[in-house]
Amino acid sequence: MGNDAVLDRAHVWLAAEPDTDVRAELAELIHASGPELASRFNGRLQFGTAGLRAAMGAGPLRMNRLVVRQAAAGLARYVLETWPDAADRGIIIGYDARHKSRNFALDTARVVAAAGIRALLFPSALPTPVLAWNITEFNAIAGVMVTASHNPAADNGYKVYLGDGAQIVPPHDAGIAACIDKFDPCAVLLADADDPLIEHLDDSPSSRYVRSVRAVRLRPELRGVTVAYSAMHGVGGATLLQAFAASQFSAPVVVEAQQQPDPNFRTVAFPNPEEPGAMDLLLDRARESGALLALANDPDADRLGAAIPTPDGGWRRLTGDELGWLLADHILAHTAGDDRLVVTTLVSSSMLGRMAADHGVHFKETYTGFKWIGRTVLDHPELRFVFGYEQALGYLVAQQPMDKDGISAAVLMAEVAALAAFDGVSLQQRLDALGARYGHHITAEQSVRLDPVVAAERVAALRDSPPADVGGLLVTGVEWFDEAGLLRVWLGDIRLQVRPSGTEPKVKLYGEAIGRDPEPYLSALASSL
Repeated sequence: MGNDAVLDRAHVWLAAEPDTDVRAELAELIHASGPELASRFNGRLQFGTAGLRAAMGAGPLRMNRLVVRQAAAGLARYVLETWPDAADRGIIIGYDARHKSRNFALDTARVVAAAGIRALLFPSALPTPVLAWNITEFNAIAGVMVTASHNPAADNGYKVYLGDGAQIVPPHDAGIAACIDKFDPCAVLLADADDPLIEHLDDSPSSRYVRSVRAVRLRPELRGVTVAYSAMHGVGGATLLQAFAASQFSAPVVVEAQQQPDPNFRTVAFPNPEEPGAMDLLLDRARESGALLALANDPDADRLGAAIPTPDGGWRRLTGDELGWLLADHILAHTAGDDRLVVTTLVSSSMLGRMAADHGVHFKETYTGFKWIGRTVLDHPELRFVFGYEQALGYLVAQQPMDKDGISAAVLMAEVAALAAFDGVSLQQRLDALGARYGHHITAEQSVRLDPVVAAERVAALRDSPPADVGGLLVTGVEWFDEAGLLRVWLGDIRLQVRPSGTEPKVKLYGEAIGRDPEPYLSALASSL
């Protein structure tokens, strides 16, 4: 798009922009008429299986109310064209506590209503699992959650589910994107805020979700142990306390500075339990309270991080796989039947497969991203799903919702800690016992920052011409998973994997070995990129 075309389009956006702060920002960009303005208008945010997510600001390549209205209009048209009963079933809409999340949700409701579809709007900011759980409860045709999950404070996002309660996967993502393309973001029809098709829900959907969480307990007679908890400035704090109470556990000791929602995330640079330093305040609280387990949700509470005491009196964060092993061990030991199903992703540890074989249950490995775990469960109605996880702190320990749920996983993890204390062992000893039984699986991750196009090209080149050796060890096998864009390289029993990130400008690498550290070989593979 030439400079004149960019300016013309920017003026149209300026006239349509409903927010004073965004109008002021855009007016300054138009006045400067420099590369930043062009970077906002040369294209638009692409809707995919993760929906939309970007920094907030003016223009079609940022998150703002005009972009949200266009996305809502496309979603509304898609469901109307695809399902005859879409208008009556409606779209249920939730939002977190980030900047502008409520405005984005209200605009979505008005766009949906203008299209003739019921809009079911939650009354306040809430965790993503509460929204996802209620999609099937309301028999809605789709669900929208306004959230940027664990992204930095400057970001926001738009996550879409379909009526089965799972995140969208192909071909629905492409279908919705094609419908979005049909709308001018500056001319989307809006119903009045008091339109009768907009139904303002009360707190009962959240209450029903909380009551459902207690069903994840497998040893309900066990009394709890002291658990420390951080909501990471997100929306999970109140709901988690309610879920603990409903599950007959004492309230965890909380990090007060992080318990209430704060869209600025003032005590953490990056509100993700996986990030170094993000759990520091939680570990301090755990030490001073004598806790046996520390838990943290990400800001929309669909992920769960954990840390445990060490024999030397310190604390350490569990990897996503370690937390998955502990939950899987507990579930498989306290459920029965050869119709049970456990699911994980390609880049998660292979130990769950060994555990499944040992317990005689079905095991499925699917593509990266929790949407694929939900889809795998729905594709196998003949099996009884009992557990699914991905190493990026996503866990599903119940039949509903069909998405990761950091609240219900926290309750079950508190039970795991309670049983370990009852048995007179530590959680580290539980992990050591699993390693002795299934092999001490050691995992590692790295990333290489690259432009997204270059990242895909480098991985494809590695696929087309795989190395003969990595780090001095002979390559004994190569596998390509086309839909995941993932290359798996075997060095004997060392498994290395590489793929372009779907959400960030980087290539991600994953290593796993039994009884030795895969890190040096992962570094060698990374250097080839």
